[in-house]
Amino acid sequence: MLGGGTDSSAITMEWALTELIRHPKIMKRAQEELDTIVGMTRPVLPSDLPNLPYLQAIIKENFRLHPALPLGVPHFNSEDVQILNYNIPANTTVFVNIWAIGRDPKVWKKPLEFDPDRFSNSNIKLGGSSYSLLPFGSGRRRCPGLDLAQLMVQYSLATILHAFDWFAQPGIKPEDMNMMETFGAICPKAQPLVAIAKPRLSSQVYNQLT
Repeated sequence: MLGGGTDSSAITMEWALTELIRHPKIMKRAQEELDTIVGMTRPVLPSDLPNLPYLQAIIKENFRLHPALPLGVPHFNSEDVQILNYNIPANTTVFVNIWAIGRDPKVWKKPLEFDPDRFSNSNIKLGGSSYSLLPFGSGRRRCPGLDLAQLMVQYSLATILHAFDWFAQPGIKPEDMNMMETFGAICPKAQPLVAIAKPRLSSQVYNQLT
């Protein structure tokens, strides 16, 4: 659980921060929400997370575009089953293309754009009940680390956005950052993120983080 959760959460964080650097207006709006709820005199606490709806929308949008496991985990059916017009015989290994669902133009408007506002006032959840967003799978065999992963990603992203302003490395425009993926069981960036962090809080707050 620790191995799988650490790797996938780190990949998710790297993609989210990359998207926010590429979209500074979205980052600024998230930081304004954090400043309103948390303030500038203390670090983010886990109890703050339910009061950060825009941050949660950013994370959902990141899961939509960049699922850590693009094909989820393999499933196996013990009986013959028909799904839509497809007959799936018993003893078949089945993969669900989560990556393709998140970019399907029949499901999402402008699917290749990073737009957290699509989740504002939305009932779409990450638990698997919304089949258009399935980063953790669905049903009885969805990822058992769902709750832990949500907490880790929300808390980590909130903390680094609250504590720092983030910029692309010198000489690279945000819109020109490398967004190529490495395809496999997991889907990290082909080129690791290199970014510049600028402190935005007083030194007393950073002392509380160490």
